[in-house]
Amino acid sequence: MGSVSLKVGEGTARFKKSTLCSSALNLIMLFSVLTTNLFALYAFKYSGSKPHHPNHSHKNMSLISEHVSLILREINFSQKKLAKMEKELLGYDTIDITKTNLASELKIFLQHQPLPLGKDSRSGLTEMVSSVGHTCLKSRDLLSDYMNYKVDDVCPDDWSLGQKLILRGCEPLPRRRCFTKSVHKVGISSFPSSLWKQVSDKIVTWSGLLCRNFKCLNSKKIGGNCNGCFDLVNGTERNRFVRVRGKNDFLIDDVLGLVGNGGIRLGFDIGGGSGTFAARMAEKEVTVITSTLNVDAPFNDFIAARGLFPLYSSLDQRFPFYDNVFDLIHAANGFGDGGKVEKLEFLMFDLDRILRPGGLFWLDNFYCVDEERKINLTKLIEKFGYKKLKWVIGERSDGSVRSQVYLSAILQKPVRV
Repeated sequence: MGSVSLKVGEGTARFKKSTLCSSALNLIMLFSVLTTNLFALYAFKYSGSKPHHPNHSHKNMSLISEHVSLILREINFSQKKLAKMEKELLGYDTIDITKTNLASELKIFLQHQPLPLGKDSRSGLTEMVSSVGHTCLKSRDLLSDYMNYKVDDVCPDDWSLGQKLILRGCEPLPRRRCFTKSVHKVGISSFPSSLWKQVSDKIVTWSGLLCRNFKCLNSKKIGGNCNGCFDLVNGTERNRFVRVRGKNDFLIDDVLGLVGNGGIRLGFDIGGGSGTFAARMAEKEVTVITSTLNVDAPFNDFIAARGLFPLYSSLDQRFPFYDNVFDLIHAANGFGDGGKVEKLEFLMFDLDRILRPGGLFWLDNFYCVDEERKINLTKLIEKFGYKKLKWVIGERSDGSVRSQVYLSAILQKPVRV
């Protein structure tokens, strides 16, 4: 109908089944064609049963034309009505790729691709649809700018534009047919010495950032969990997770000793800053994926330079992992910032989905803005039935007059049947 529905999903391509709306439209079209043919047959039969008269024949043809026009108007009206019904059922609008102000590459990417052999008899699939976050509709101008590039040429240096779209909920981003601008990675150390060797300023992308070197970044507090976190030699990062700063801090060795049944092999770190948690776990032969964006700093470049695995993704997207795969999930201070209780619930249910039974959820210095937030989080954790292996609520001063309340906990996921 001249528009493409935006679908939310983990992949870059989606298959779409024939919808109820499209089936209804096909029935209407079939009925209209049959009605038109029957009427035409009747008209010609009626005109042939009487003596031929030019005026009479002309009247019959005019009558047929009027009825055909009426049927076409009904079909057009039905199409518009079904499109409106589809929008109401989906709960969001669609992007009309016929509009001239959209980038041509965006139109090509969003086009439905019919299966070459038609409808698949086993799955009922009829076409392939590219996957783009439905919230992209609200930022269609930015999305069109993002997709405005020369095909087979070097991509624009616009990663910050892509991140702006992600922060607005436009995730996943569409694929592009251009070559990413490369940064020559000179001086990268081999693993495991790369874990604690200072990363060079020259192997990082600084475009779109206020700072242009790590010295500048280390002089600033970035977010709630990165204060000098890019200084791997003289900063406080070397002491994290191996020395306690307060009663809310847990040591990695103590946490690893809490789990039996295969121990900890694979972990997921949310808001992991410069990747120090993953680095300490790597020293224990545990693989950890660190989820982070590049908000105010090149976190992904830095983590990768240390020989660790960064995942460039926001917390608003469903995690691209299968169920029950992680032995440990570590959530730092930025976990669940802002938003309603329901938003935190969606996040917690998705984390519970990817954590295996018996696995650990490490809540590390969760900032309790007020008593209500602490109560809501406590009730949410109790809903999941996690076993509290460690549970510490303590105050910590950030230099201001009033101390802040933080919650740290080690929770074990139960086996559900």
